[in-house]
Amino acid sequence: MGMTLTEKILARAAETKNIAPGENLWVNASLLMTHDVCGPGTIGVFKREFGADAKVWDPDRIVLIPDHYIFTKDARANRNIDILREFAKEQGIKYFYDITDLSDFKANPDYKGVCHIALAQEGHTRPGEVLFGTDSHTCNAGAFGQFATGIGNTDAAFVMGTGKLLLKVPATMRFTFEGEMPPHLLAKDLILHVIGEIGVGGANYRSLQIEGETIARMTMEERMTLCNMAIEAGGKNAVIAPDQTTFDYVQSRTDVPFEALYADDDASYYYQQTFDVSKLEPVVAKPHSPDNRATVRECSDVKVDRVYIGSCTGGKTTDFVNAAKLLKGNQVKVPTYLVPATQKVYNDLFSTKVDGTTLSEIFLQSGCIEPAAPSCAACLGGPQDTFGRLNEPEVCVSTTNRNFPGRMGNKQAQIYLASPYTAAASALTGHITDPREFIG
Repeated sequence: MGMTLTEKILARAAETKNIAPGENLWVNASLLMTHDVCGPGTIGVFKREFGADAKVWDPDRIVLIPDHYIFTKDARANRNIDILREFAKEQGIKYFYDITDLSDFKANPDYKGVCHIALAQEGHTRPGEVLFGTDSHTCNAGAFGQFATGIGNTDAAFVMGTGKLLLKVPATMRFTFEGEMPPHLLAKDLILHVIGEIGVGGANYRSLQIEGETIARMTMEERMTLCNMAIEAGGKNAVIAPDQTTFDYVQSRTDVPFEALYADDDASYYYQQTFDVSKLEPVVAKPHSPDNRATVRECSDVKVDRVYIGSCTGGKTTDFVNAAKLLKGNQVKVPTYLVPATQKVYNDLFSTKVDGTTLSEIFLQSGCIEPAAPSCAACLGGPQDTFGRLNEPEVCVSTTNRNFPGRMGNKQAQIYLASPYTAAASALTGHITDPREFIG
């Protein structure tokens, strides 16, 4: 019996030839990532278990990225960055993307932004490799044909000290998307359809293998959106087989060699489902769960207080280009917040054009709030002074990934997860709006 793509990657990382779901394997890590929220806890466990003077397994294969609670006056949050900085210096960690001036992100040349997008942009996400990260959306990197999953602080501390982790092989669920994407749909719509079909527990400790002709035509950033939200269905990871689009993206950002892997034709799958994208509609996830799916048309009577475009899920350059297509030449009716995922995305807002006008000009001319410093910002709530945080019980249409009570701040706030198209359309009308009112 053949193996799925996830099984192929894990088998190689475990230095064995054949594996099956349910087996426990010692897997060699290619990279470990941690950030300012979980990094201090991971470092604390590492020092407790391996010793105060212990050295990490490989200082060149650990990436430290402050990105969550950073542009804030909260002293405890700022202390977390200090702990990362001290540890990076002590261990000689090569990839520490430091931020020293919290008042002006532009004054920090080493700072990158949200970890998942920064990892990709800095060439850390490569086909066939194994990435562990102390963040549930580490599965984002599965878009590059690698096994990428979120782990807890204790597991991360063990990887930090040994470069290995004991894993149970997940069964694979196969999702195939066929047909040409309608002009009003985006990857966010597709993954919300998947989560709506199987539920937030439908993929518990399983791998999502995403494929099909629709996916083959997608950009890397749209593929990242799909894999990013696998965890919202309980997935251990998501993975998309690498192709020339993958290779072009990766090889333009790193010269580190890699070997792509692919599923066997006779692989066995726990579950399979095929979608004809030509028959899908734009959707939202209503409060308070990512699987609370409804078509946008069904929610057209919902009044919106604000729109939020940002996060690792919806704050990439492609996401802003798509939002700008609808906003150009129009005026928003509600406060519209823009939070680029990374410094590179922020810079793109001032250089990338839609019909001859830069993204930043389109956003400002349409009445959006000036783009904020790149970070996780309000996606994870954060301290009271976090940009975009929902401090009042408002209704928000957001391109982020979760809409649990209190996720973006106020516990009574109503968060509707949506694509950049739907978010932009809703900003223009003041109520949840089908993007087909503005595009074909």
